[in-house]
Amino acid sequence: MMTQPLYRFDGVCKEYQGPGEVLTVLGNVSLTIGHGESIAVVGASGAGKSTFLHLLGTLDTPTRGTVYFEGRDVTAMAPDAKADLRNKSIGFVFQFHHLLPEFSTLENVAMQALIGGMGKDAAFALAEDALKSVGLQGKEKQSVTTLSGGERQRAAIARAILVRPRVLLADEPTGNLDEKTGAGVAELLLTLNRDRGMAMVVVTHNREIAALMERRLELRSGDLYDQMG
Repeated sequence: MMTQPLYRFDGVCKEYQGPGEVLTVLGNVSLTIGHGESIAVVGASGAGKSTFLHLLGTLDTPTRGTVYFEGRDVTAMAPDAKADLRNKSIGFVFQFHHLLPEFSTLENVAMQALIGGMGKDAAFALAEDALKSVGLQGKEKQSVTTLSGGERQRAAIARAILVRPRVLLADEPTGNLDEKTGAGVAELLLTLNRDRGMAMVVVTHNREIAALMERRLELRSGDLYDQMG
């Protein structure tokens, strides 16, 4: 039985030194995120949504306060330990898919496991399973340059879920897609959240997609507001 929340923010503040003053992007944020939750983070451009996501993903560190992942203080972790946590427990999806055109769809999805030292057969087996999960079976040998925009984003999602992470962090995952394709990607993310039991935090400007999530957080002037109980 899991006794610790997936994430806990304890008085987290993130500041940047500007040319004439200190810019507070996040101010004294405290919250918990449970295992398997689906959460949308909304707010105006520049409100700090991506910064919040980077703190969740251990890609950034707070100016003050502490971030816990399953009870572990990630702000005190060494860089190698953070990298290991990201590799094994956190999946990332961005607005741009960042797929490598010189590799096949299967090779792109398997890349994380291969870089992590997994054998080729095992990595490709995981990649095939991940591609099936996102509806891209039969596309394994294709160059990613031949995929549609929606298919490329699905391949990026397959790469993110390759090692069955505890949480999927998505930054505007439908921002580069048309409305119909974006809705399909959003539905896929919710299906993966439900079927695989992984938590999901999605930064989005799309209010319709945000409304599909169990919980909505809004960033305004450095403060984080929970819109749903």
